[in-house]
Amino acid sequence: MKKKTYLITGIGVIIGCIAGYAYYYYVGCASGTCAITSKPLNSTLYGGLMGGLLFNMFVTSPKKDDKK
Repeated sequence: MKKKTYLITGIGVIIGCIAGYAYYYYVGCASGTCAITSKPLNSTLYGGLMGGLLFNMFVTSPKKDDKK
């Protein structure tokens, strides 16, 4: 994998972590029984995972030449 791939995915993870914590802080879970949003750590890690996956979609893979 290239350095650009890691950079783009890493930026996605960081943005996702920030968004996950912001979701916990501003929306959260009133009853405390929500699996993801009841604790800030869970919400932050889930946001980081989703951000990394989302940004990884925008990474282009190298094209292979068909040589027969």
